Amino acid sequence: MDRIALADLLRSRRERLGPADVGLPPGLRRRTPGLRRDEVAALASISTDYYARLEQRRGPHPSPGVLSALARALRMTQDERDHLFHLADQAPPARHSTGAHVSPGVLYLLDRLDDTPAFVVDDLSRVVVQNRMSKLVSGDQEQLIGRERSHVWRWFTDDAGRVRVPEDDWDTHSRVHVADLRATVGHRGDDPDVSALVADLLEASPEFAMLWAQHEVAVRRSDHKRMLHPEVGLLDLLCEHLTSSIDGLTLVLLHPNPGSDCREKLDLLAVVGTQDLQSENADHRR
Repeated sequence: MDRIALADLLRSRRERLGPADVGLPPGLRRRTPGLRRDEVAALASISTDYYARLEQRRGPHPSPGVLSALARALRMTQDERDHLFHLADQAPPARHSTGAHVSPGVLYLLDRLDDTPAFVVDDLSRVVVQNRMSKLVSGDQEQLIGRERSHVWRWFTDDAGRVRVPEDDWDTHSRVHVADLRATVGHRGDDPDVSALVADLLEASPEFAMLWAQHEVAVRRSDHKRMLHPEVGLLDLLCEHLTSSIDGLTLVLLHPNPGSDCREKLDLLAVVGTQDLQSENADHRR
C-alpha cells in the first residue's frame, strides 16, 4: 500500500471540489480550498478521524467498500477510481458488483434532483447510491450490506421488504422482479454472483421458485409503483429506468403519476425531511 501517494490523491481530489459540486450548501468561513475533511467523510459514510488518518499517511488499510465510497464522494472518474484501488493495494471492483462506479455526471444529476426521488442500482437490483429524496421515500438503503442491499433478495426473503407496498401490488412486483432477474441471467450467463443469488432464492422462497419455473423474461424499463409512506400516505409514482450499455448500472427516476396528489405529498415530505435534518443538527450542537 502506497500511503504517501494515496494521501496525496485523496487530498488533491478533495481540494478540487467545492460544496456545490457535491450538493452541499456553501457554508461560512471556509479556510481551505475545496471540501473539508468532515464533509468528505460524511459523503462516504465513514468517520472524520478515519478519513483524516488516510490523508495523514497513517491508519488502517481501507477496505474495497471504503475505497468505492471515497471514489464516489470525491467524484472520481472510473480511471481515477481504479488508480485509488491500485494505491491501496486492492483489485478494482469488477464491472458488475456492489462496488460498481457511478460516474461524476450521474452523481451531479442526483445531487440536483431536489424534488425527485432517484437512485442507481446494478443488474442484481443492488442499490449503489441514492439521492436525498429517495432516502426520504424509501429509507436509506446505502447502509445495507451484503445480500440485504438487493431489492429482489429482500422482496422474497424479508417481510419488511414489502411493508411500503400495497398488498394488492405484491404479485405484480414479484413477477417483475423475477422477469428482470431472468434477463440478467440471459446476458451474464454463468456469472457466479448471479448463479449464487438465484440458487439461494430458490432455496429460500417457494414463491420465487414457482415464478422462476415460468421462465418469464423482461428487462425493466418503466414501471408504475405505489408506495405506502408512514408520514404522507400513499405515493402514486411512475418509474423510469435508464440503463447504461457500458457498465450495466441503471438510474431509476420516480416521478408523480399525473392526476394524483403525489406531487403535493413529495413536496410535503421534502419539507418534513428538511425539518428533521435541522432538528438533528441542533441536537448535535447542544
